[in-house]
Amino acid sequence: MVVGQLEREAADQIFGALADATRRDIVTRVLRGEESVSALARHYDMSFAAVQKHVAVLERAHLVGKRRRGREQIVSGDVATIRSAALLLDEFEQIWRGRIARIDELLAPPAPPTAAPPNAAPPNEGDSP
Repeated sequence: MVVGQLEREAADQIFGALADATRRDIVTRVLRGEESVSALARHYDMSFAAVQKHVAVLERAHLVGKRRRGREQIVSGDVATIRSAALLLDEFEQIWRGRIARIDELLAPPAPPTAAPPNAAPPNEGDSP
């Protein structure tokens, strides 16, 4: 991934993976602490194989990583990918805030004309501007 900005394909994978509520919940759980796939499966009303598929989608998007511990597959969250996604969303927010600021400027009442300073001498009739 490009530092500071996600490549289009990576962004598509990340946000596609996060589009599913179960996968968002899995990411939340493993960011709080590592869990085995079997422990994760106990939290959901679906088969172990279905949870494995969800984890695989998250792993392809680099939102989680898996490692073996004996016979178990331990799942942990990838904070760097989450931060990259957050940076992309921050860029979108800055664009949005810029548009709001421009709208505010357009809707603001016009500034009153500036008056001449009180100590300024009136122009002489013979002076040309």
